[in-house]
Amino acid sequence: MAPPRPANTLADGSTSRRRRNGPRRWAALSAAACTTAAASLLVLAPSAPAAGAAELVVNGGFETGLSGWTCSGGTGRATTTPVHTGTGALQATPAGGDNARCSQTVAVQPDSDYTQTAWVQGAYVYLGASGTGTTDVSTWTSSATTWQKLTTTFHTGARTTSVTIHLNGWYGQPAYYADDVSLVGPGGSTTIPGVPTGLTVAGTTARSASLSWTAVPGATSYDVFRADTKVATVAGTSAEIPGLTPQTSYTFSVAATNSAGSSARSAPVTATTAPDGPTGQDPTGLPERVMTGYWHNFVNGSTNLRLRDVPTSYNLVAVAFAEADRSRWGAITFGVDPGLSTALGGYTNADLKADIVAMHARGQKVILSVGGELGAVWVGDNASADMFASTATALLREYGFDGVDIDLENGVSPTYMATALRAIRAQVGTSLIITMAPQTLDMQTTQTAYFQLALSIKDILTIVHMQYYNSGTMFGCDQKLYAQGGVDFLTAQACIQLQGGLRPDQVALGVPATGRAAGSGYVSPGVVNNALDCLESGTGCGGYRPATTWPGIRGAMTWSVNWDATAGYALANTISAHLRTMP
Repeated sequence: MAPPRPANTLADGSTSRRRRNGPRRWAALSAAACTTAAASLLVLAPSAPAAGAAELVVNGGFETGLSGWTCSGGTGRATTTPVHTGTGALQATPAGGDNARCSQTVAVQPDSDYTQTAWVQGAYVYLGASGTGTTDVSTWTSSATTWQKLTTTFHTGARTTSVTIHLNGWYGQPAYYADDVSLVGPGGSTTIPGVPTGLTVAGTTARSASLSWTAVPGATSYDVFRADTKVATVAGTSAEIPGLTPQTSYTFSVAATNSAGSSARSAPVTATTAPDGPTGQDPTGLPERVMTGYWHNFVNGSTNLRLRDVPTSYNLVAVAFAEADRSRWGAITFGVDPGLSTALGGYTNADLKADIVAMHARGQKVILSVGGELGAVWVGDNASADMFASTATALLREYGFDGVDIDLENGVSPTYMATALRAIRAQVGTSLIITMAPQTLDMQTTQTAYFQLALSIKDILTIVHMQYYNSGTMFGCDQKLYAQGGVDFLTAQACIQLQGGLRPDQVALGVPATGRAAGSGYVSPGVVNNALDCLESGTGCGGYRPATTWPGIRGAMTWSVNWDATAGYALANTISAHLRTMP
């Protein structure tokens, strides 16, 4: 019996998510997705195909390497042994966070029948098709010690013009092999585009490379590869590749794609990143004062926005949320929520990645927030810390995120989460942004787990955005009680973090954007500005005046951009304008 599929993974590798509406942020719980392998049906004999049938797979025998194929995470390669026929075959090796999925998109005709076959070797090898427009299919073998044939069939939908066929193994299992992959049926009218030419390095920074190439007739998009790993899909003839390491050489190539499939890759080019910036300059690229906002990857009654529609009054945007992969302790997953995609007219993962590139171009940073109110990501031992680090790093690189935000409101382990965050930074480098969004109760003393975590990674921590809302009445640093919703509450709570050991540049005030954005604790933007001035210079204080000031206080955060949008961005416009005037 095969290992169970991850609870949030469908046969085609996509994910299912659900959101609950409410006045606070809500974390999405991975919806259990259950698929049934399609029954093997009779293969159309190659010698007597049905009328109009044709072989649609490009390089199904892997005689020209991986031309036409894309393998996740650089897990696939061409091999000369073992082979089923000819001189080549596919070898792909799963990892703990990657099932070694190799795929190809082909042009098909609507409302037509197709038969898909492949010869495979290995344990838990899957063959399937997605994007059929009807029922996506998948079949598998638990153990093929010699070459074994997998077969499945499907019928395309009324408007389907392309499907993606795929092979994959299982997480952490040994390498699998595939050969003579076939898809027989009526071919589409589109032809595979030619190989891109003119690939050049347009520029580099310490953490990114910009590429450009010549347009290919008939191409609808382009896949960009770093070595053998696909790192971007773009519609135009240029791409910015983030998440690189300073003073390091990388090899890039590009393939042209359309509904008929993908071309072979272009001739490679080498890009060498620049050194880090001058000593003393913030390697994260954030300004001295920061306005942060959370962006909803779900629908909850606030304004639905494409990511690129977040205004530049926000320097830092936290995408909410990455979720737990419940089949693997510590692992996280992320993708555009189906409900949001529908609400925005078909917003995709590729759209979100392009939006991040656009935001980088105008100076904004984008990070991936993990958890939320219902988030249940467990990082409680070395194995789960490693899994969190590996899956988070993979998501940062895939989407181009600049960092990670820890917003686990159901508890954290300071020891193991610190281990995971340091592992991510070791992979990404000093440009990594690390933020946290603890609740007020989580930062009352240095003995709480969140405070211990913040102090244990103080050397690499960027900002703590404590939530100064949904709190009720709390003790301040002077041991007096303060009710939420006023300048005294903000300053007396921030004082606890500052006296407890955090630097002023690591402390920002987290507030609701509107009265609807939280159950309680809303304050006007002017009150936030007064609290910032009180902490910075001792002006604008209420009844409580701190015994000292903390020049360099970092700024403010809001839940959320979407709720702020419902009020015409009154909060961000007011606070960001004030931050620019602070010394």
